[in-house]
Amino acid sequence: MVEGALTQRTDVSATRRRWDWIGVCVADPKVAVGGGFILCLCLVALAAPLIAPHDPLEQDIMLGLTPPPGFAGAEPGHWLGTDDLGRDVLSRVLYGSRVALTVAFAASALAAVIGSTLGLAAGWRRGWVDAAISRLVEIWMAFPPVLLSILLVAVVGPGVGSVIAAIAIIDWTRFCRVVRAETMNQASADYVTAARAVGFAPGRILMREIFPNVAPVLIALISLEMGIAVIVEAILSFVGLSVSSDTPTWGGMIAEGRQALHEGWWILAAPLTLLLLTVLAFNLLGEGLRRALDPVMRR
Repeated sequence: MVEGALTQRTDVSATRRRWDWIGVCVADPKVAVGGGFILCLCLVALAAPLIAPHDPLEQDIMLGLTPPPGFAGAEPGHWLGTDDLGRDVLSRVLYGSRVALTVAFAASALAAVIGSTLGLAAGWRRGWVDAAISRLVEIWMAFPPVLLSILLVAVVGPGVGSVIAAIAIIDWTRFCRVVRAETMNQASADYVTAARAVGFAPGRILMREIFPNVAPVLIALISLEMGIAVIVEAILSFVGLSVSSDTPTWGGMIAEGRQALHEGWWILAAPLTLLLLTVLAFNLLGEGLRRALDPVMRR
């Protein structure tokens, strides 16, 4: 009975330690601020059809360039004003967040899977595997990323899937280089030497010993990549190479607002402000997660 009680107590302690990182992350101010903003934005994006005051595609020329409340000529119900076609700016911003977040999460996850897999292989196997992957990364990074993404989307065709694929194909090199360097650093540590001496299989050492120590850097890089993906999607939609023109996007709204900047500054201000805040939130979240998950940085 005593042995059973000790075993049960050990399992409970192990379970608590396994979930302790959640409390550590939440306690970090950067994670709380950045993650809280992103969480609220995700909820708003999911509930956009319910909370948007108007149809984002509904046009009313008579209400074109209506300013927000507090300015002369404002109309009730249009909290951020309307664009030159009379479409509600707030509704279009809310719907635009859906495209931005979809691209951010999907593109960064795909780029992380491709890049981290190749980076782990290069850092662990060394030799010709490392040489081949490193040369591929160097060749790939020789192309300007934004121009390459525009070229890929122009060839494949506009659409959310094309934008996600273009960003992942371009930015996997960032994950590969960082994960490779961190894997090589961890592979020379004493705990890896001890694991080899015990007789652990190479695959187990890589996934059970090395990868958990690479994960904090990878998580921070994924958060940073999400912010980059939001910017790239905005650039592509700005030049008309993202989704169709019928779908509201932040970049498309910025392009429309630039043309009517003097008559309707609010058309540009709303999506631009939300774009900057979203990128800042992803950066804060990434830095906070790295500090919270890395035991060395917590000291």
